[in-house]
Amino acid sequence: MVNHSSFWTQANALLRKNLTFQKRNVKTNLRLILFPVILCILLVLIQTLIDSQLDTLESKCACACPDKSTTCNNSEKVCGVQNSKQNQPIDCVIPKPPEWPPVLQLPSAFCKANGTCPVKVLFTANNQSFGQILSDNMFPSAPIVNDSDIMASLAWNVVGSEANPEETYFNEPAFTSDRPLFYVQNECPEDNSGLTFPYQIAGTTSDKEIKCAQCTSFWRKSSSDINNELYNLYKRDNKSEIDDVASAFDFLDSNEEGFNITVWYKTNFMPNTDSPTLLRIPRSVNLISNAYLQFLRGPETKMLFEFVKEMPKFSTTVSIEIASLLGGLFFTWVVLQLFPVILTSLVYEKQQKLRIMMKMHGLGDGPYWMISYGYFLALSVSYMLCFVIFGSVLGLKFFYLNDYSIQFVFYFIYINLQISLAFLLSSFFSNVRTATVTAYIAVFGTGLLGGFLFQSFIDSPFPRGWIICMELYPGFALYRGLYEFAQSAANASNSGAYGMRWQDLSDSSNGMKEVLIIMFVEWKLVLFVAYYIDQVLSTGSGKSPFFFLKGFQKKPPLSFGKPGIQRQGSKVLTQIEKPDVIQEREKVEQLLLEPTVNHAIVCYDLKKFYPGRDGNPGKFAVRELFLAVSRGECFGMLGPNGAGKTSFISMMIGLTKPTSGAAYVQGLDIRAHMDEIYTSMGVCPQHDLLWESLTGREHLLFYGRLKNLKGSVLTQAVEESLKSLNLFHGGVADKQAGKYSGGMKRRLSVAISLIGDPKVVYMDEPSTGLDPASRKCLWSVIKLAKRDRAIILTTHSMEEAEALCDRLGIFVDGSLQCIGNPKELKGRYGGTYVFTMTTSSDHEKDVENMVQQLTPNANKIYCLSGTQKFELPKEDVKIANVFQAVEVAKRRFTVFAWGLADTTLEDVFIKVAREAQAFDTLS
Repeated sequence: MVNHSSFWTQANALLRKNLTFQKRNVKTNLRLILFPVILCILLVLIQTLIDSQLDTLESKCACACPDKSTTCNNSEKVCGVQNSKQNQPIDCVIPKPPEWPPVLQLPSAFCKANGTCPVKVLFTANNQSFGQILSDNMFPSAPIVNDSDIMASLAWNVVGSEANPEETYFNEPAFTSDRPLFYVQNECPEDNSGLTFPYQIAGTTSDKEIKCAQCTSFWRKSSSDINNELYNLYKRDNKSEIDDVASAFDFLDSNEEGFNITVWYKTNFMPNTDSPTLLRIPRSVNLISNAYLQFLRGPETKMLFEFVKEMPKFSTTVSIEIASLLGGLFFTWVVLQLFPVILTSLVYEKQQKLRIMMKMHGLGDGPYWMISYGYFLALSVSYMLCFVIFGSVLGLKFFYLNDYSIQFVFYFIYINLQISLAFLLSSFFSNVRTATVTAYIAVFGTGLLGGFLFQSFIDSPFPRGWIICMELYPGFALYRGLYEFAQSAANASNSGAYGMRWQDLSDSSNGMKEVLIIMFVEWKLVLFVAYYIDQVLSTGSGKSPFFFLKGFQKKPPLSFGKPGIQRQGSKVLTQIEKPDVIQEREKVEQLLLEPTVNHAIVCYDLKKFYPGRDGNPGKFAVRELFLAVSRGECFGMLGPNGAGKTSFISMMIGLTKPTSGAAYVQGLDIRAHMDEIYTSMGVCPQHDLLWESLTGREHLLFYGRLKNLKGSVLTQAVEESLKSLNLFHGGVADKQAGKYSGGMKRRLSVAISLIGDPKVVYMDEPSTGLDPASRKCLWSVIKLAKRDRAIILTTHSMEEAEALCDRLGIFVDGSLQCIGNPKELKGRYGGTYVFTMTTSSDHEKDVENMVQQLTPNANKIYCLSGTQKFELPKEDVKIANVFQAVEVAKRRFTVFAWGLADTTLEDVFIKVAREAQAFDTLS
């Protein structure tokens, strides 16, 4: 038995191979690792551009003395309004907000072409006379103007504006926009050209046009009438109609004893805007309150509404920190860029069958997972370190304001989760392109859904339980963590404090703690599920879903006892007619009853059935195969294309599972002990499975280490393999396999299958694409190799079969038709001579009569343009008689050419294949 390599020997072999492979791809790895650096530099450039724009005069926050002097105290300065510009950044500090006169909201564009500006006020009440008195008291008949203090006198009047309000009262568009103000009163002068008055705010004096808006009160019978009128006015089809209703009032049951009122107010707020807009309701409430007060106390009584102003505020952001602003979405994409790289790498090994090739030469699942996972982890850690270090060095607050230990824990857990997820999903993909497209759709889809959907749930009073459920998706968990980092960095930048610290995780509003817990649990769970599914689906023929209960399951017995002889349909006759096949079956049955160590391969009633698809019937690729191959024997499998040769080998090397039957390699059942069988097996597949960036020598070193070769023994074995297959001289051994010709790749595949002295070797058409010299060299190697091992070889070359194989088996339609050594087969199925003669077409009948005289049992097998071939039974014909008949024929007619040949293996193959196919057709 082979000295099996240990776990660490296999891990060392794979690690060395991976290091060599990555060394050849160092430029690609560097570009990948430095990708975050490029993005960080891009963010810094964008940040510099934004800062330069915010540093302009128009964007600066400033404080000014009210009288434009520089001698006032800081407490006397008005901040947030420039001397030359009222509009200031919303993030400026404003300790003393400006005072603005209250404004009544008027309809947009309500003035007519003739210069008049009429507006309506609707009212209703249980007591109409009471309501009429109040509505008449609401608006003055003439304006009250104090030229010495225009701004103060505005409070004594009803000032209206059609300008839209803003989010705050720091700037009042009624005064800062180009639209005029209006005195709202009961009567307006005929000349309503208006006047211009100067007003001063925060040391800035500006001129403002003011006109008269004439307000008329209209009685409605009920509150419903007012509501319907306002609604119809809003939804009217003709939008060109002037909307001239300023407000409406329902005095309900108000009287001298009590004041009860409903107010409809006017707003020009656009419903599709994102930000909330202030509503100018205070002036409407003040108007009706004043009217009621004057009703009770007389017209001299007035409740003066002087001004409105916003609350003071500190600076919200001194400058826009682009990294914190884009942190959630942008950095989610950056981190997720690793996912397609890992997934496609795993799927590539699966698609190219490189992993199963390693497994068939003894690499266990444990070393593969450990080394592959470790490589991806090292790559991910390097990627994230570059991301954080360079981001901090370049001054991105997103990184250096938040605690680095929290960042390390967060990124470390997530990249492990990401690697585990890639391993899990790789089991469900078999094509690299499909995996790549799917992965990148997931990357960009996750970022967009996180930025435009998930974040809206975080910012809104959405139930926390549902947010946690959404964070079970790893992409949203990543987005939430990055979002928390961005928020902490932004808040710290504004307040001058530190960003996220460990104690902040206890804050209920901080979602980092729950994200870390979710990702950690998912990492362990996904890794376990990925390994389980990989064992069931991806490793060769796969394992039973209950493979983990292997210790409690009953192992398949080594012997089945005396097998039955039942067969199905026409195949009963076929097997009975082939005594060599029956003899092989009896030999296998005897070996199962009395196992020996001399036979390396034993197959008992092995079958492979592929179910029908898309309306096509099912097909037996291998039927009732009984075969025993001893050590030191090369068994050749012949058969037409589609006969089942490759399907048989696929079952024997673990690529597919048998439908029924059993096969034993070195006494081990392929259904239960394939992992142990791999350690003593070599495979030369039909298609070369090589790493194009590794050299021939590196391939052999890797597979030699898997077979537990070490030190000088390994070096000698590799050198001998390269020399024996003409891959040593001329620098071929150290040339990358991707630059090999097809023949050189085949020779390397044969060398790989023989390295490490495997006891069983499968070679699927090993000489395909070889020139004659290389083929002869390959044959010499195989002849030498079969001395102490069992070899199963498939080929279409009869010459190769005769040169290499001790026994041959001819497969047709999945079943073994005959078996024996080449001489036996030619003697058993080819007991004829092949007589060929070429004459003119006129003498074809003469040739046929001559052959009939030699033997009436002759069989014509070919006739074309005077050339005829006949099969002559050996027992009926003597060679001397044939020569004598030909001499006589030459005197009678012209003979261009003739020949007499013994049966070739090719003739045997064609005859057996035709008979089997004819039998299948009849049956």
